[in-house]
Amino acid sequence: MSGDFRLDGRLAVVTGAARGIGRAIAERLAESGARLVIADRDEAEGAVVVAAIRDAGGAASFTFLDVTDRAGVAASVERIGADEGEVDILINNAGIVRNASALEMSPEDWQSVLDIDLGGVFHCSQAFGRGMVARSRGAIVNISSICGEVTVFPQPQVSYNAAKAGVNLLTKSLAVEWAKCGVRVNAVAPGYVGTELTLRGRSNEEWFGTWMRMTPMGRLGAPREIANAVLFLASDASSYITGTVLTVDGGYTAM
Repeated sequence: MSGDFRLDGRLAVVTGAARGIGRAIAERLAESGARLVIADRDEAEGAVVVAAIRDAGGAASFTFLDVTDRAGVAASVERIGADEGEVDILINNAGIVRNASALEMSPEDWQSVLDIDLGGVFHCSQAFGRGMVARSRGAIVNISSICGEVTVFPQPQVSYNAAKAGVNLLTKSLAVEWAKCGVRVNAVAPGYVGTELTLRGRSNEEWFGTWMRMTPMGRLGAPREIANAVLFLASDASSYITGTVLTVDGGYTAM
């Protein structure tokens, strides 16, 4: 692997890393030499990821993190700093989706998606970004979605779409604000990826069939394919890239 893609000596925090895309990202960054902090609410699954990384010869630890809890996020920054050192890379991956039509979505479901998928990205970027700006170095990669650019169908998910659109502009806003401080902020926007949540969609033939027809490559992405894009944006291979939303969707948004 080219040295530009290596992350030796760097500390990376991945939120929502206990499973799915977040786990694949954590494992991929560890393969490239980063030390990992698995930041999640699920301690049991987080421990599984930590063990897998260590078994593969990497370095990893777990910290409990609720991205909606601003005070808790700030405490996590202090705890990680004391235990692990300065954070060089932040991957904002934690997220949820609520499939409900606009007329039927409850206020609670609307708010929970906005709080986690958009508010959580800001809280973590702000808290970890302070140290990065102070040290004049760092890379933040937010996990957005094609839903931040286009309205996918047939599943209704107005709150998720709105949140991911917000993540895209938040990414650009932070990138511009922190560019002269040596901190790069980018996003990866996956299409349909073979995670546990997406694979559940196979039970709805209308949904899954539409997703595949709308994806020119005709298949789901693999979590590792998303992780490879994240590695690129987190590494020095993308040293002149900031404010970009990198779409990884098998051609969906090109239709």
